[in-house]
Amino acid sequence: MKRFTAWLAGAWLASMGAVFAAEEQGARLVVIELYTSQGCSSCPPADALLSELAKRDDVLPLALHVDYWDYIGWKDIFANPAHTARQKAYARAAGQRMVYTPQMVIDGAEHVVGNKPEEVDALIQLHAEDRSDITLAAQRSGAAISIRAEAGAGHGGDLVVQLVRYMPDATVEIGRGENAGRKLTYSNIVTSWMPIAKWDGRTPFALEAQAEGEDRAAVIIQRAGHGEILAAVRLD
Repeated sequence: MKRFTAWLAGAWLASMGAVFAAEEQGARLVVIELYTSQGCSSCPPADALLSELAKRDDVLPLALHVDYWDYIGWKDIFANPAHTARQKAYARAAGQRMVYTPQMVIDGAEHVVGNKPEEVDALIQLHAEDRSDITLAAQRSGAAISIRAEAGAGHGGDLVVQLVRYMPDATVEIGRGENAGRKLTYSNIVTSWMPIAKWDGRTPFALEAQAEGEDRAAVIIQRAGHGEILAAVRLD
């Protein structure tokens, strides 16, 4: 299992000349991806669990609504084929042939049914104890996001730097399908998940990215091929 520590050297931060969002030394922001659908009768408990997790500072819970349940009578207004493709890529990486909802993926590494809070909490605690020597910091100024990262010796590899945008919450009245007649609230609804750069981890990384609009933003560093998530920072 990876060893993860998200830390920021004070001298390095000062040299940037700005205040960056960053993980403090010893802190651990665990990324939780929930694959869900408004057309899935088993999903509301998982959606509610994600809403509770969204209140915490030590995790980054993100709801990715998939589109493969739309045919049963209700089109999920947040569904995105790219979310379905990401979930299927995780399945392939894990040697699995099927995808399902509600599914949570913890730090890109652990797969668990999303409406089992005890199992989810155990995996969060497990990954919260992980350590690594990647430094990740980001600053948002209007539509511009400045991203800086460094990795310790021997941490090279094919890494992907990703920019995630998400809505903090929304309430939807479901008109048809398995959840017909229900009024459901969703949290941290992903509106885009974009790879913005590849990084070898051997040299310091610096990039200026654009993030138009009012959606919240987060930066995630993940091993290529839908591998483990090694670092994350949110810009709320």
